[in-house]
Amino acid sequence: MPIPEDLRRRGRVLPPVPFHAAGFTLIELMVTLAVLAVVMAVAMPSFTYVHNSSRLSSAANELVATLQLARMDAIRFNGKVAVCPSSNGAGCTAGGAWTQWVTVADTDRNGKEEVLRVASVKDPIQVLASGNAGNRIEFRADGLARKADGTLLKVSFGVCMQTAKPADNQRTVTLVSGSRISTKAENKASKCDAPQDPA
Repeated sequence: MPIPEDLRRRGRVLPPVPFHAAGFTLIELMVTLAVLAVVMAVAMPSFTYVHNSSRLSSAANELVATLQLARMDAIRFNGKVAVCPSSNGAGCTAGGAWTQWVTVADTDRNGKEEVLRVASVKDPIQVLASGNAGNRIEFRADGLARKADGTLLKVSFGVCMQTAKPADNQRTVTLVSGSRISTKAENKASKCDAPQDPA
């Protein structure tokens, strides 16, 4: 390393600075990777729990929002608005699974229902309805869901996933008194069973 001219004139000469390579050694890199592997092994089961729990809650919230919006639309349109299972998103499907559902209404009173909203869940999430659900949940102009005989509807939906992570593998969405909606997490021992109608 050459000594600068101005330092030579003053009589001061600095010792040369030894050169050190920057970076990590192989041992440092391997220790870091080993620690990362241990952290990942501990975190992955927890991440699966959080991911599945989030998917269940999201699907249950989607169903709750659909029912609440259908109720508000029935009041707003001063007419019947229904939520029903659908296989294609273009209309109701009698006896279909509730993995996709639509909100329909005859908004212009011409006898033809139009689709207002479409919602669905993806595998492995299932939506199972209790017996009172039938093929549609119909809200009338007063904002209440009623059965065909005019009595207030009581129905439950099970939004579930066949898994042990989380242990509470089902969110039960319940509609009682024709309009009150609640959600509850339940442990179904990794199974998906249709819920019972509320008492």
